[in-house]
Amino acid sequence: MKIVRITLGIIVLALTAYQLITKNFDLRPYSMLFLGALILVTGLAELQKDRKDFWGYMNIVISLFVFFVSIQGFLMN
Repeated sequence: MKIVRITLGIIVLALTAYQLITKNFDLRPYSMLFLGALILVTGLAELQKDRKDFWGYMNIVISLFVFFVSIQGFLMN
């Protein structure tokens, strides 16, 4: 799980840095998709640690919202 989180974090960081430097925001849906995956993996890792508190479930709900926004971004372009 930790390797997946690190990999997704690097991908999100690279995509957003590229967008900020070049001011080309055509890749925004992809960065949102990877951000949603990162938040989902973080939420699942929290639930696996037997810390079934508020933040594990909240991360999963937030990731579903980010996936929804990402899908809308793909359909708008």
